[in-house]
Amino acid sequence: MNAFVELFIALALLGLVARVLVLNLWRALLVFAPGNVLVRPVAPADRMELPLELGLLAGELRALGFLPLGSHEEKPRLRRKGFLSYDFAHPGERVFATLHFSPDGKPRLYLLTPLAPEGFVLTAGYKRPTFEVPGRYRSGGLVATSAEHLLRTHRERLQGLNPTGDFSWDARVRAGQAWYQGLGQTEVRRQNLQGLLWILVALILVAGLFLGGRRPA
Repeated sequence: MNAFVELFIALALLGLVARVLVLNLWRALLVFAPGNVLVRPVAPADRMELPLELGLLAGELRALGFLPLGSHEEKPRLRRKGFLSYDFAHPGERVFATLHFSPDGKPRLYLLTPLAPEGFVLTAGYKRPTFEVPGRYRSGGLVATSAEHLLRTHRERLQGLNPTGDFSWDARVRAGQAWYQGLGQTEVRRQNLQGLLWILVALILVAGLFLGGRRPA
């Protein structure tokens, strides 16, 4: 009977490990290769299907003068489905606005301005660690704020920097790809480190099962 119990426990543990690998392998890959995220356009503004849950934030953006650009997908390698985002732009303010959902399904908004010749200013309307490369990159977030307040803060954080002049949809997609392949890599690694740690824990459990479970004759 003990042998059957041990077999059941082993199979259950292997099943758990397999699930951990499936859910986190793409995150672990991003720790080592954060540039392996494909950013591609999905639908232009006239065919962009904005979810109802994002309608309130979209209304705030339109009231501030933002115009819809289209939607894009960010798909990490090894992940079956990508993440959809919905883009707006305000050329006069020299800023892109992007709506998307958090991992737990909550509406999110962040503002992004590419810099010339290279760099970004990113201001999120949700909790996000502050990160800066002087003269080239500023990233951070504000919790529970309106789109108007977020724009005002973003405008202040742009002072002393040189934004680009192209705020088209193509430029937004290119900026997303450039972020993953350049200055955003440190943040991508930090955001996905937990996935790598889960995989390491799973592999330690497997090693313990097959090595530590041996009994002396």
